[in-house]
Amino acid sequence: MLSKFLSTSAVVLLSSGLVSAQTSSLCNPVKGQKCPADKAFGGTVTIDFTKGASEYFTLADGTTLNYDKSNGAAFVISKESEAPTITSNRYLFFGTVELVAQAAPGTGIVTSFVMQSDVLDEIDWEWLGGDTTEVQTNYFHQGNTTTYDRGGFSGVSNPQTTFHTYTIDWSPDAIVWSIDGTAVRTLTSAQAYNGATFPQTPMQIKLGTWDGGASTEPEGTIEWAGGRTPFGNGNGPYTAYYKSLTITDKGNGHAGATSYAYSGTSGTYQSIIVNTDGSSSGGSSSSSSSSSSSSTKTSTSTKVSSTKTSTVATGTTTSKAAQTTLAKTTAGSNSTTTATGSPTTSSKPSTTSSSTVTENSVAKISTNMLGAAGAMLMAYALA
Repeated sequence: MLSKFLSTSAVVLLSSGLVSAQTSSLCNPVKGQKCPADKAFGGTVTIDFTKGASEYFTLADGTTLNYDKSNGAAFVISKESEAPTITSNRYLFFGTVELVAQAAPGTGIVTSFVMQSDVLDEIDWEWLGGDTTEVQTNYFHQGNTTTYDRGGFSGVSNPQTTFHTYTIDWSPDAIVWSIDGTAVRTLTSAQAYNGATFPQTPMQIKLGTWDGGASTEPEGTIEWAGGRTPFGNGNGPYTAYYKSLTITDKGNGHAGATSYAYSGTSGTYQSIIVNTDGSSSGGSSSSSSSSSSSSTKTSTSTKVSSTKTSTVATGTTTSKAAQTTLAKTTAGSNSTTTATGSPTTSSKPSTTSSSTVTENSVAKISTNMLGAAGAMLMAYALA
């Protein structure tokens, strides 16, 4: 997700009814940084959040999740400072991700399903709590926001009260976004400047909710999110449910991938080295932006760590940035997982569309022009 801002560019976003948000990367190979290889899903993984926490995901600091046997993982926002987020500790290199979810209601509340790479390639879905008829889709290439012609709206019925299946099917040739088995948007590599701006590097999965209508947000973000989020007097908490995920990692055609490494700094899919049991495929034989130990790394097993947070009372999960302690308790039909540490809003997993591709978006552009003008004044004031 591309980080929150209020600038002249934000005015452009507002005029189309959309705002962009982005996270940073812990290690970005296209910047010449020496990065470790990324562990691969290496096949098909099914995650059922109705059974509790998943060993494939790490909680962001300050995140507490409840697990309901009927609805799955509950991402709850009860105050402005909360932004529950989880990030996968494995990557896929082309493939399919299928999510069954129910978005959080509430003006200003944003629910997100984001795929993002180390070089900030990104594909996402995003729901606004006050929009009961649409979901937004978007993509980015290496964090580039110089143009805002990538986003779109797709119709969906009552996403805050109904579970739907949202799918991203990603190949070197195209991205297809589907709802309940029906394709609602297709982007070919050729349409993305002949592949030059097409997302194409191994990606993690990020799930989370955040308060786009918080008082601490820029005015442009608040307007895009639908307005200030009300708390108290019967308003809130606001809950999104993520029931299940099915992830198929195709490894760019290599079965049994164990990890992915970057060769060079191009950030193209052809430069990615696919490591399997005892061998490596793809990439360049020249010097790599990844460390030498990473670019030649082979794994002895495609299985994940034996530390299973879903079956043990307590466990420890280590992310690339820091170690997060998980404490799981069970009460009746539900369980709770908490990541210790101070709550942070910097882990918001959300990028939103930056432009639109559907006819009803024209109306959104006109209705946001006044808000855009106000945002422009604010942008210049902060410039």
